[in-house]
Amino acid sequence: MQITRRLEFDAGHRIPDHASQCRHLHGHRYALEITLSGDIIRADGLPANGMVVDFGDVKAIAKQHVVDVWDHAFLAYRGDTAVVNFLQAIPGHKTVLLDVVPTAENLAVEAFRILDPLYTGVYQNHVRLEQVRIYETPNCWADAHRSDLG
Repeated sequence: MQITRRLEFDAGHRIPDHASQCRHLHGHRYALEITLSGDIIRADGLPANGMVVDFGDVKAIAKQHVVDVWDHAFLAYRGDTAVVNFLQAIPGHKTVLLDVVPTAENLAVEAFRILDPLYTGVYQNHVRLEQVRIYETPNCWADAHRSDLG
């Protein structure tokens, strides 16, 4: 069985080498979808009976480790020194430095890398992270699949 939980957050970024407007500082209302697979729990009397994982647990883990970290932050590529230096000059600015350019594709892979060990093996019903989808806009998204990432 597969289940998916969606969370949303706001963040800024820029794609420094992009040939159009995306090279400028801007922001998005991102959506993060986490898809897990596992066996349905069959245990009368347990709160998770009939579930793979309680959606509230899926949310709590993603919120703590990705959404709360990235929400209302500027997601900056560490090699984009002009922007990094500018942001570091702003006292108390929430900046997340990444080792990759913050494209939707790279953010999906990064979120997968962060979340994978937090879901895999935690539950006794073979739960594992299968996919992370990042929507940069309602019409544009990137998927990081377990099968693609190894």
